[in-house]
Amino acid sequence: METLSAVAQDLRGAIKSLIQFVGEDPDREGLKDTPDRLIRAWEFLFGGYKQDPEKVLGKTFDADGYSEMVMLKDIGFYSTCEHHLLPFFGTVTIAYIPQERVVGVSKLARLVDVYARRMQIQERMTAQISSTIKKVLKPMGVMVVVEAQHLCMTSRGVQKKDTLMVTSDFKGVFMNEAVRSEFFSLKGKSS
Repeated sequence: METLSAVAQDLRGAIKSLIQFVGEDPDREGLKDTPDRLIRAWEFLFGGYKQDPEKVLGKTFDADGYSEMVMLKDIGFYSTCEHHLLPFFGTVTIAYIPQERVVGVSKLARLVDVYARRMQIQERMTAQISSTIKKVLKPMGVMVVVEAQHLCMTSRGVQKKDTLMVTSDFKGVFMNEAVRSEFFSLKGKSS
């Protein structure tokens, strides 16, 4: 098995080749340390692979009979499109209706980061967040809405700036139109 330093050496060489591919000199002053900076950036940007999403939600609390909607809205995130390795970013709104257990709200934001910090497509990320909440908390229902801008679409390809992709995933009682309507009513209210 290769050591991390051998892998890092290979990465440095590959990054230098990419810099040369675009027509730059990887040895010029401003680019000389770019391979190491990019390696550190990728360790952060793809840190979600090293985290267990279920453990992020592991510490739960008795709902004490609370059975109304819990919503955390406008959770900011940055992710990387797996097709072009370009960023996509936006917000996630999560709601669930507890059955027996609730979780600290910061854990919901951390869960978003676990899945966002991977090579992703928005549709999968939306479903992963929803499915993990359903599995761990076993709520009466869960709904996740993700709204994001994709640089792979705005900065290349069709180049349509300010476009927003919206995805949703809902389970349990959120299948009921009245419950979904309450979600969108609460989501739309500003603070």
